[in-house]
Amino acid sequence: MITPLVRAVVVNWNGEDLLPTCLDSLVRQDLPPGALEVVVVDNDSHDGSVDLVRRDFPDARLVQNSTNRGFAGGVNSGLEDLEAPYVVLLNNDARFDRDAVRRMIDVLEAPGNEDVGAVTALLLLEDTAPDGTRLVNSTGNVVSRSGSATDRDWLTPLERLDARPEVFGFCGGAVVLRTTALEQVGHFDDSLFLYYEDTDLSWRLRAGRWRILFEREAVAWHRHAQSSDSTSALFRYYNNRNALLVFARYAPLPVVVKAFARQALAPVVHALRRDERPELLRARVRALVDAVRRARGERLRARPARRGLEAQGGLGAPFGD
Repeated sequence: MITPLVRAVVVNWNGEDLLPTCLDSLVRQDLPPGALEVVVVDNDSHDGSVDLVRRDFPDARLVQNSTNRGFAGGVNSGLEDLEAPYVVLLNNDARFDRDAVRRMIDVLEAPGNEDVGAVTALLLLEDTAPDGTRLVNSTGNVVSRSGSATDRDWLTPLERLDARPEVFGFCGGAVVLRTTALEQVGHFDDSLFLYYEDTDLSWRLRAGRWRILFEREAVAWHRHAQSSDSTSALFRYYNNRNALLVFARYAPLPVVVKAFARQALAPVVHALRRDERPELLRARVRALVDAVRRARGERLRARPARRGLEAQGGLGAPFGD
């Protein structure tokens, strides 16, 4: 049996209506026959997702988790028994252009790019702005001194995009990763469950002296927030908690202190303004409390990675504003 060149992992939870477009875009990639294997990880869906994959995509390997392991745990489930030299990640609410995977692999295989651990795609929003303008979702991830990670070029009009190839981190929604880099620095952190898992892994790649590049010609399209609700208490809890935990691991101490202070003040400000639902305020407080409890242990655990970053001048990449 021929070992595939690349394994594509799609994590799914109750995304029956999203999967056909996503998986179609993978099976139609302009790669040689047998070069790409598709693995769908289902996180205990209760819709018709599993039946859909079995019926409409019989060549895809289906991994069924008995519980919802989140994005991080779901990806890790899809990486078991990995032999392919490259791994593609694509959100179930996203799709690739036909040549996207090949273009990212071409970057990884270009002479001089042996130290590139990840290539992140140009992720565009599927829906245009009201005036018809095509908007950017992500050209990779960047981190700020205030203690947050964001999509670089979020909502930038495509015609005005001027993004450098070098970027701090990859966007987990549309990326190709080098297997040898994952073997060195480890897979995703299951404990993060949702959000910031790509920032965490990007930081570890940087600590291991792997570069991360953006490839403009590799295009993916994203139906933003279709697979998760960014207005929910679940989002607020994991997004806030994980931001603090990941920055506690890798960022300089002054940045960590600033991040915790900012998130401690936020619930007070929103409560005084009365501009946030009570369940969201409770999620903010719970995230802060849980992060405080874990912060010291997380910082101690990540000490070797921080030493690797310090050897490169601090971050291995500069902070944004």
